[in-house]
Amino acid sequence: MDFTDPALRTPPVSLVDVTGYLPGEPVGTEYFTQFSRSGRMAKNVMFRAPKARHHVARGETAVDMVERAVAPLIERHGSAMISNIDVLLTHTQLPDNPALGPGPEVARRLGMRPGWVFDVHNGGCAAFVHMMWLARTILQTTGARTALIAATQNCAGTVFTQPDIRKLAQAPVPGDGCGVGLLVKDNSAPILDIECRTYPEFAGDMDFSTGSERRYWEPGEGQGCVTFTESKVAKVFTRGNRLVPEVALAVCERIGVKGRDIDTFVTNQPNRLFLRNWNDALELPAERHPDTFDRCGNLFAAGIPVTLDAENSAGRLRNGSVVLMAAFAHAGDFAGAAAVRWGAAR
Repeated sequence: MDFTDPALRTPPVSLVDVTGYLPGEPVGTEYFTQFSRSGRMAKNVMFRAPKARHHVARGETAVDMVERAVAPLIERHGSAMISNIDVLLTHTQLPDNPALGPGPEVARRLGMRPGWVFDVHNGGCAAFVHMMWLARTILQTTGARTALIAATQNCAGTVFTQPDIRKLAQAPVPGDGCGVGLLVKDNSAPILDIECRTYPEFAGDMDFSTGSERRYWEPGEGQGCVTFTESKVAKVFTRGNRLVPEVALAVCERIGVKGRDIDTFVTNQPNRLFLRNWNDALELPAERHPDTFDRCGNLFAAGIPVTLDAENSAGRLRNGSVVLMAAFAHAGDFAGAAAVRWGAAR
């Protein structure tokens, strides 16, 4: 079947490799249970803890994580390929320096001089798909031929282990990790279609609070964290159940494939309930919707590339198969999906 969209009339762009990095040794849930306090939120299905997760080490920066995630790409494709990257896109959950993203420092560390460097923030858990869309757009409309995209989740071992925060119901759910993708302007592992949608009506529904009137940059007591109420949790659950299948099935329709015929479906990994509901919505058996939640926790934007790397390294992604990625971000203000004819290196 020909998946090329004739309306684009632009060069094909391929996702030719994906790699991931998980910091340190796994951290068991018992780390959090010693601090947890009972409460209604702790019983909510949204916050059922994974068996393990990884935490960044103190002093380990987002740039360090990207560099470690890129190392296998250098081994497989050579340092010259990486140093000559034309487009560099990064997404970092918790910037080490609030005044700037890590893009230029990543380029310096990897010996790159890309013509396009963008630090992308609003894609949230769907940032890998968002960056695929941005990178493909740049490659199709300019002379650029290669792009590196990097999604870093680094707030589990920093924000969620604070003394006041680690007691909360949501504290055991996140994990840290980094995933990167290599895109090339060719037809070796083509991106078949991408759908990105912004929902401004939900943009104000995620709160970051110190538990007081203090803003996070002001001195004083209180530890900053994303906060939830039962009402907002219910809204996020309803939206997430709807948004991910919506964007995923929109891509399926355009490439002429039924959801149930997708070979592999890779999503962000917020919790077990979302994972079950999403594969039910696409009428997929669980084995075609790989799950890294119990090993890694909620990796936010890094969930898709880290899961892809795990499946690819295990040889479970067949070259020529259709891999569909989908995710939603924050409280539902962004969602994205992308389909790829798989052919990545391993």
